[in-house]
Amino acid sequence: MASITIDNVVKQFANQTVLQNLSLHVPDGAFYTLLGPSGCGKTTLLRCIAGFNEPDGGRILFDKDDVTRVSTHHRDIGMVFQDYALFPDKTAFDNVAYGLRARKVPKAEIARRVNEALDKVSLLALADRYPAQMSGGQRQRVALARALVIRPRVLLMDEPLSNLDAKMRLQMRDVILDLVREAGITTVFVTHDQEEALAMSDRIAIMDRGSIAQLGTPEELYGTPVNAYVADFIGSANVIPVPAESAGGAASHVRYQLCGQQLDGKQGGAALGAQGILIARPEALSLMAPAPHVPNAIAGEVLRRQYLGFKTAYRIRLHDQSEIRVELHAGNMVADFQAGDAVQVLVPADSRVVAA
Repeated sequence: MASITIDNVVKQFANQTVLQNLSLHVPDGAFYTLLGPSGCGKTTLLRCIAGFNEPDGGRILFDKDDVTRVSTHHRDIGMVFQDYALFPDKTAFDNVAYGLRARKVPKAEIARRVNEALDKVSLLALADRYPAQMSGGQRQRVALARALVIRPRVLLMDEPLSNLDAKMRLQMRDVILDLVREAGITTVFVTHDQEEALAMSDRIAIMDRGSIAQLGTPEELYGTPVNAYVADFIGSANVIPVPAESAGGAASHVRYQLCGQQLDGKQGGAALGAQGILIARPEALSLMAPAPHVPNAIAGEVLRRQYLGFKTAYRIRLHDQSEIRVELHAGNMVADFQAGDAVQVLVPADSRVVAA
C-alpha cells in the first residue's frame, strides 16, 4: 500500500493545457474520488498516476518513490476500466490469474489467490465462464478481482460503474467499498456521478478545467461549497446572483438583496465584492402562508407542485419573475400548497453567499 502525492503536475495535448500545476495528496489507505464533468481533466490525471500519460511538468510519488517516469507495469497498480478490458478468449479464472502469471507467482499460489478473489466477488461458481457468457455486473466483478488479486500498492478506477444499470450500480458500490476497505488499498476513483462520489468517498476533489475547485469530505463539499460551480455540481442548489456586502459584527455575516428585500446570510469562501451568489439548497428552504410576514422570507407564487413520496418538490415564482426550487420532506412541516397559491419562502440566515 502507498500514499500518492501529485506535485504541481502539468499535462498538455497539442496547445491545450489539460492539467494546470495540479497538486493533491492521497493518504495511504484512503478512498479519493476525482469528480467533474467531461473534459475537466479527471481521467487525464488518473492516467498520469497510472503511467499511461507522462506529465509535462511536476512529479508523482508513491510514498517517497518518484514514479513520474516509471513505466506502468513497474508501478504496482491495479486498474479497473470503464469497459472492463477483459480478455474475451480467457475464462474468468484466467482473466483474474493473468497478472499473477505475469509476475511468475507459483501455480499453486495462483490457484489459491484467484479462487479466493473470485469468492470475494461471489463469482467462484462462474470461474470457467468467458466474458461473453456473463452480465455486465459479473464482468465488472471479474475486473475488480483481477485488479485486487495482485495486491497492488494503489488501485485506480476509471468510471467503473457507468455501464451498469441503476440497481447494479448500487450493488457494485457496496462490493467495491467492502473489498477495498478490507484490503486497505489506497484508491483513486474517477466519476462524473455526484451520488457515487458522495456515497463512496473519504474525500472528493471536484475538478474544473484542469484544476481542483475544492477538495473535502462529502459533508464539507455539500454543506460548505466555496463557489457556485461546486454547489451546482454537488447536489441540487438554487444559485442566484445577488447584490451583497459584509454586514459587520460576525466575520461571516452578510447582507444581500433578493426581490428588493434585505436578507441575512453567511459568507462562504473568498471575500465578497459588490456582487455575490446565493447558494440555497432546496431542502433547506421552507414554505409558509403569505401572512404574517416573517424575517428572511420572500413572497412568491407556487408554479408547480410535484409529490415524490418522501418529499414534495415546488417551483416558486418570485416577484421579480425569477424562480426558486423548494423541497419539503415528508413529516417535516409539509404544508399542502398547490399551484397558484401565494406563499412565503423562508431562506435560512445561514445560507451561503459566495463571491461571484
